[in-house]
Amino acid sequence: MSLYALSVLMAVIWAVVSGGFSLHNLLFGFVLSLLTLSILRSQFEGAGRPGRTRRILSLILLFLVELAKSAWKVAHLVLRPNLEIKPGIFAYPLQVKTDFEIALLANLITLTPGTLSVDVSEDRSTLYVHGIDCGDVEAARRDIAEGFEKKIMEAFAR
Repeated sequence: MSLYALSVLMAVIWAVVSGGFSLHNLLFGFVLSLLTLSILRSQFEGAGRPGRTRRILSLILLFLVELAKSAWKVAHLVLRPNLEIKPGIFAYPLQVKTDFEIALLANLITLTPGTLSVDVSEDRSTLYVHGIDCGDVEAARRDIAEGFEKKIMEAFAR
């Protein structure tokens, strides 16, 4: 898919998300996506390789599914009569290595309700994550490793 075609698609998604289909909003979304894609172009080198687009779409689909699941979980937690949660911060050992991959993982975690990326260690080997309910930290680590991180490594493997 060409840069311009992808920018048009992203502009339409922008309009849907922002709730405004005015010409100015669509143009803003188009220009924003062009700038973003041109900045990130180096990460998509070799995007013509068979399956890369499919793997990136798989990552997007995983994010949307996790977004819905975690929103439901957070709503269920806060609407219960007894607020029995154990918030906390846990260390997540990173397998992704590049700054782009670490930033993408941290942002996907932060955009998912109930979790927030707090910091990355100086050696870029550990991501610190705040969870609304850290009753089972190992399960949270496993979910990140088998979900977002695995999909990021598949999609952006060189």
